[in-house]
Amino acid sequence: MNEVVDWDGGDFHGAKLALLSRGRVLTLLRDDRPDIPYPNMWDLPGGGREVGETPQDCVLRELHEEMGLRLTNETLTWGRPCEPVLPDLVQTWFFGAQMPDLKPADIVFGDEGQMWRLMPVRLFIMNPQTIPHLAQQLGVFLEYLRRAG
Repeated sequence: MNEVVDWDGGDFHGAKLALLSRGRVLTLLRDDRPDIPYPNMWDLPGGGREVGETPQDCVLRELHEEMGLRLTNETLTWGRPCEPVLPDLVQTWFFGAQMPDLKPADIVFGDEGQMWRLMPVRLFIMNPQTIPHLAQQLGVFLEYLRRAG
């Protein structure tokens, strides 16, 4: 069962993905640089939109660039637009997907961030070093999965 909200064609800044695998979520530790938002914090794959991209195109491209994984629109089981969290930005999108057979050997870490980790979901949500709005959106996705059964 998928619940991806239809994109209305409006402007958006970028997209993030919570990719779950056996009770863990794929994360990356952001670079520790003062010129980026949320330096040295745990993040989810995703990033800024390129010209002409849909929200799904954006998040799937970013996942491939950052983690070397290729998913399809059909693997995105949940998605919705979210209000901007930083000044001067338009809305962003948040997606959820599950990949139970994900193995560490499947990951090819890109050139953004310090490291990646398949982190226990609860640790990501409770970690003070996690970007807060991403922990919150992951919680909403988990609630959807619980309801969907």
